Amino acid sequence: MEKTFNAAEAEPRISAKWEETNAFAAGANASRDETFCIMIPPPNVTGSLHMGHAFNNTLQDILVRWHRMRGFDTLWQPGTDHAGIATQMVTEREMAAKGEPTRREMGREAFLDRVWQQKVKSRGTIIGQLKRLGASCDWSREAFTMGGAAGDPEAGNGPNFHDAVIKVFVEMYNKGFIYRGKRLVNWDPHFETAISDLEVEQVEVNGKMWRLRYKLDGGETYEHPIEFDEEGNPTDWETRDYLTVATTRPETMLGDTGVAVHPEDRRYAHLIGKTVTLPICGRSIPIVADEYADPEKGTGAVKITPAHDFNDMEVGKRTGLRAINVMTTRAAMFLRDNPDFAEGCPAEMIGAAIERYDGMDRYEARDAIVTEARDNGWLDGIDEDRHMVPHGDRSKVAIEPYLTDQWFVDAAKIVEPALDAVRKGMAAQEAGEFDETAGYTRILPERDAKTYYHWLENIEPWCISRQLWWGHQIPVWYGPQKASEKELSEAAAGAAEYYKNGYQAFCAADLESALEQAREYYGSEVELSVSSDGAYGYWLNEQREFESIYLGRDPDVLDTWFSSGLWPIGTLGWPEETDAYAKYFPTSTLITGFDIIFFWVARMMMMQLAVVDQIPFHTVYVHALVRDEKGKKMSKSLGNVLDPLELIDEYGADAVRFTLASMAAMGRDLKLSTSRIAGYRNFATKIWNAARFAEMNECKPVPGFDPAGVTQTVNRWIVGEIARARVAHDAALDAYRFNDAANGLYATVWGKVCDWYLEFAKPLFASGDEAVIAETRATMAWVIDQCLVMLHPTMPFVTEELWGQIAERDKMLVHTDWPAYGEDLVDAEADREMNWVIGLIEAIRSVRAQMHVPAGLKVPLLQAELDERGQGAWARNEAMILRLARVVGVQVVDALPKGAVTIAVEGAVFGLPIADIIDVDEEKARLEKVLGKLAKELGGLRGRLNNPKFVESAPEEVVEEARENLAAREEEEAKIKDALARLAEIG
Repeated sequence: MEKTFNAAEAEPRISAKWEETNAFAAGANASRDETFCIMIPPPNVTGSLHMGHAFNNTLQDILVRWHRMRGFDTLWQPGTDHAGIATQMVTEREMAAKGEPTRREMGREAFLDRVWQQKVKSRGTIIGQLKRLGASCDWSREAFTMGGAAGDPEAGNGPNFHDAVIKVFVEMYNKGFIYRGKRLVNWDPHFETAISDLEVEQVEVNGKMWRLRYKLDGGETYEHPIEFDEEGNPTDWETRDYLTVATTRPETMLGDTGVAVHPEDRRYAHLIGKTVTLPICGRSIPIVADEYADPEKGTGAVKITPAHDFNDMEVGKRTGLRAINVMTTRAAMFLRDNPDFAEGCPAEMIGAAIERYDGMDRYEARDAIVTEARDNGWLDGIDEDRHMVPHGDRSKVAIEPYLTDQWFVDAAKIVEPALDAVRKGMAAQEAGEFDETAGYTRILPERDAKTYYHWLENIEPWCISRQLWWGHQIPVWYGPQKASEKELSEAAAGAAEYYKNGYQAFCAADLESALEQAREYYGSEVELSVSSDGAYGYWLNEQREFESIYLGRDPDVLDTWFSSGLWPIGTLGWPEETDAYAKYFPTSTLITGFDIIFFWVARMMMMQLAVVDQIPFHTVYVHALVRDEKGKKMSKSLGNVLDPLELIDEYGADAVRFTLASMAAMGRDLKLSTSRIAGYRNFATKIWNAARFAEMNECKPVPGFDPAGVTQTVNRWIVGEIARARVAHDAALDAYRFNDAANGLYATVWGKVCDWYLEFAKPLFASGDEAVIAETRATMAWVIDQCLVMLHPTMPFVTEELWGQIAERDKMLVHTDWPAYGEDLVDAEADREMNWVIGLIEAIRSVRAQMHVPAGLKVPLLQAELDERGQGAWARNEAMILRLARVVGVQVVDALPKGAVTIAVEGAVFGLPIADIIDVDEEKARLEKVLGKLAKELGGLRGRLNNPKFVESAPEEVVEEARENLAAREEEEAKIKDALARLAEIG
């Protein structure tokens, strides 16, 4: 066996072997009927592995490997997401860098071919990185959320996800769950598309608050309070003929349709129902009462622009205000040929406004409007204002709330089954009666179920259309709507154009089906065709009847979340009744981050229940965030991002995985540091060295070895420790306590096996008794094997390597059967004796360390009391105790003399005479100095944490760090006080 484990060399070799042998195939190593299926949260096809991916996939892999070794029919379904906006952006960026034609120059069809090339090129990156982490997915089943779509060069190699998505859209449309309507959305002016809330990041900016004066109509005036007494009662007023509104976005004023004041605001209550005139365009807008207006904020009067602000839209709905869009999709001013803008405004003012502002960028318009307000006397003032501005997470430009036609899922119609399934699941979980087969779902930790409830109980229509080219194109074709009988009669009387009712939509899974619907609608005598540019039109015959019609397909694509919402069924081959779908659906567990509980988890629940009337999974485990070692969120701007691939290069995948697992306390963010990872690399080295020690002592697995049959106390003890570890590990993973599972194994493997058992075995190997030696060799080989088996789900590479090097095996460790033994292997007598021995040695070592006794110095041991059980334990283990505790012999005394430190263990009192070995006064002085320094640190920490302002206003990670520092210092203080007490005992 090599002296060390070379992770860089071994990991790719082991990965290749796993793949060559189809070790991860669905059903591999199955020995029971129960299934276990996890759906990988599909990463973006153009993405790269980050710490969140590494954490998420480590936890999934632990569960998958554990179930596979236990004989479950296991499937970990892999795949990637087409990531509409991200992939289109990456492709266009690369095209620009290479000097290729732009998307619009190229045309839609050619551009989509170019994106497919990008997809094929990019997908290997993230998949390869997941393999480096050790992810044991069934890679032969890799799915793609646009698999099977037109142009897919790998069509047929995976499930036809595209057809499943289109089928669901059509079915939900036909059931009335999907509709097209005009609503306010997050609009990215750079990409010219609607985006989801998850794709919006809030950026704090140093901006301004402009106060603008809107003149009251009809010569109205009022008395506005300007001075107040201590109780807030007005004492002086001034006469005003205007209202002052405050805004951070003056450019939107051209779309204002009202001014809101609080109904109980005494300053303005008498003005409710009156009107003001909007400068620039002359629109007369009402003053309305709404509690959204906060009397304590700004001027208390709020300009309302329903088409350009989400809160304003709600006020507009409540108070009956119009919504007027005054921007283009590029966030330029849209005034010309905008009848909504012109309606109700003086023609001369509209003309002037169009000349000055139409086509102007929003920020140029802002400056120009403020300048005009200043020049014309309606700028009341400007205040500096630091506030949050939403930005597109990809484009990095400010988002505009934008009123536009979009496709929506009427989520209120499909939400109740998703709420009901989780309510039942959480009730069963709380009662301790959760049943994985009962058809309900639980969310762990329980607090995250509240997030789920909050979103779904306040559900809004879900915008599912995006103005992109890359994605599932909306399967809807448009044509002209037929005229009504009234319009036909008016046309016969010489009225103007009568085919003016708007469009007729034909929703179908394919073009032929859409044309069939159109023939049914228009009649078979009408010639039908399809336009190439998405527009629709028609020609009329002499009788002014339709002669020919060309349909236009909706150019928009579906939101990525719509297709990924079907991930559980689409990856298993639905709507086909595949064997995989029949066997693995509903799936078992979903592991995901808290930030997509609504965007993905809730939508999968809603859509699977709406489409196939089944839950997608019985358990959702929501993991926390990976932060830096100080608790700060990782970000490129802070320079604190840890790259998992770089960490794997430096420390090995096993160390990275074990670190993440050991820190995965349910509901608690991880504070990741490289020193922690380095520590777990040392753990891997410790395991390697233990196996080498066993090899040097000729320990080889013995076929048919029965751990229950060992006779030596040390061997009986370690067999019991291994059994305990197996039971505790499985209980922890069953409850999704990944940290307890990992830390329990660490304590057993390092603390019991490496630190103690290997040492305790040395005298047995040197005993000269062949039977004892043979038993110990067999036991040690079994113990090392059991450690490798239990560690494999978390540390797959080093354990697989050792498994193969220790002996010839029937199968690889990845398929080795999980042990079923339990605590019946614990021998109470052996357990008590060896723990007594360990307790005594640790107590002696603790005193030596506290008292600064030189490490190499052997000290006499005094025995004042020792009961019969202790005498037996001492007699059987004396040589070992003396060697490991570094003491010379034992002297029986009636009482411990002055200058000896007391060591109490069960049934015994020992002492270490050290007064003559160390300078007691000097040691006291040193410790008291340290204690004094600690007292100052503790005072400062307690002062900060007892200050409510600090706890409330400081960043969460800063407060948490202070609490952790306080706990560490208090622990250090307790140890020093204990040492001083021991010194006082000496004299």
